[in-house]
Amino acid sequence: MSVHRIRILLRRFLHGSQNREIEPDEIFLDSHNLPKFDQYQFEGRIEKPIAKKMQFLMVVAVFFIFILYSGRIGYLQLYKGEAFASLSENNRLQHSIIFAERGVLYDRNGIELAWNEVGNKTGVDAGTEEKGEEFAFRRYTSLSGISHVLGYVGYPLRDSKGNYYQDEFTAKDGAELFFDNRLRGENGLEIEEVDALQDTKSKNTIRTPKDGQNVTLSIDSRLNEELYALIGKRAQESGFTGGAGILMDITNGEIIALASFPEFDSQVLTDGEPRAQISTYVQDSRKPFLNRIVSGLYTPGSIVKPIVAVGALSEGVITAEKKILSTGSIRIPNPYVDGAYSVFVDWKAHGWVDVREAIANSSNVYFYEVGGGFEDQEGLGIEKINTYTSLFGLGKETGSLFTEGIGVIPNPAWKAEHFDDGVWRIGDTYNTAIGQYGFQVTPIQMVRAIGAIANGGGLLTPILEKGGAVSQTSLGLDDAVLDVVREGMRLGVEEGIAQSLSTPYVKVAAKTGTAQLGVSKKFVNSWVVGFFPYGAPRYAFVIIMEKGPEANLVGASSVMRGYIEWIQIHAPEYFSIVN
Repeated sequence: MSVHRIRILLRRFLHGSQNREIEPDEIFLDSHNLPKFDQYQFEGRIEKPIAKKMQFLMVVAVFFIFILYSGRIGYLQLYKGEAFASLSENNRLQHSIIFAERGVLYDRNGIELAWNEVGNKTGVDAGTEEKGEEFAFRRYTSLSGISHVLGYVGYPLRDSKGNYYQDEFTAKDGAELFFDNRLRGENGLEIEEVDALQDTKSKNTIRTPKDGQNVTLSIDSRLNEELYALIGKRAQESGFTGGAGILMDITNGEIIALASFPEFDSQVLTDGEPRAQISTYVQDSRKPFLNRIVSGLYTPGSIVKPIVAVGALSEGVITAEKKILSTGSIRIPNPYVDGAYSVFVDWKAHGWVDVREAIANSSNVYFYEVGGGFEDQEGLGIEKINTYTSLFGLGKETGSLFTEGIGVIPNPAWKAEHFDDGVWRIGDTYNTAIGQYGFQVTPIQMVRAIGAIANGGGLLTPILEKGGAVSQTSLGLDDAVLDVVREGMRLGVEEGIAQSLSTPYVKVAAKTGTAQLGVSKKFVNSWVVGFFPYGAPRYAFVIIMEKGPEANLVGASSVMRGYIEWIQIHAPEYFSIVN
């Protein structure tokens, strides 16, 4: 349609009669003009009215949507309205943790061993950069040798958005774990009101934090550090893999010193850095994470002889005066080969010795015969050896708060379970009587046993808190029997194999032991156990030097000698009791 024709139609429409008819040629398009229309702007297109059926369907659809939304609004407003109102309120009120301070750990003299320090420390998972200052960080003494006593903790953790998914300190080991219920305290809670722009309007504490309790340990940090230093020095100079030592008050079970070499650093494990140092700990073949005092299992060797002597005296197998001849060995017929003998050697020919002398000079032959019998000498027997060593707490947990090793007291049932040839022979009894064969104990078991010999037969539970609850079991032993054994241990210091512990500072009673290791027996564990002061026993001690060369003659006794000399100079109050 031309522009001229369009103008005519518009004029007639605006000014013409309403009754005038419109001619067909004034309505329809001229076909030759069609290409001039812009079809993309919908020019020249005749629209078709929407069908009534489609209109009906649209009305139904709109009505259905209206019903659906009305139902949802009703559900949210009427049924869930209160819950969402509460959620909305919580979005307006932000909850924040007020961290309680962890209790301080002191040594028995009031020296801080673990405390809290406000600072800035990563409080998130690895890979994030969020920082937190909400809680005080744990700090540990720089004194060496005490990490196995203290243990370590893990800090509260939060995600990259700053939300805590672990809002407590996690105690991992040692005193931190033992006393965690008292040290941890109780976190508080704070509510902060914010507006839509997250600006703070007000703050209110709705639960006040309760700081943890302080705990005073039984440990004397001075003695502990020196014991660790002496063990470490001996290990490095004499080729031992490691070592450990413990000093216990035999009147109440308080642990005065507990050192295990090598050790980890409590601060490093708590902070989780430097990671290179942690990696060094993990890869160290000397096992710095092993608390040798409570978890290390060792062949005891001759240090069990005082216990076997208690059994033999108590059962009437020997008297205190009975002498047995040690020519350097005994031999018994081999039941499987005619004319052959099994030979059991002593470390030297001791001659005629009684029980005191046998303890003092560690005669193997004496304890072979007393333990298993020989010719006309009755033996205690393996069952009674088991009875008495078990009575003194060997082969079982001591009841301390540490995670402990159990150990083994060899017996026929044990052999039948662990060996193809499960027949128990007299030679097995002989070796068990001198602390060899499959015998395994922990140093904390031995200090408890020696303490019971020293204090008259009271088996104490070792404790780590100064003034903590005392737990003691009476073994029901004759003190006259124990006195003979104590005399034998004192004789060992006066003129026997423990003479290196003879000092003018304090009278010590002791028993040494050397346990051979492996089939080739190229390595040994070196032990010394004992108590002091002899006249009025107060402290029992155990020191072990682990896996040193068999030819080395300097071991645990040299450590104890150096320890006695140090105590005399720096802590003489431990020797002030009348001997």
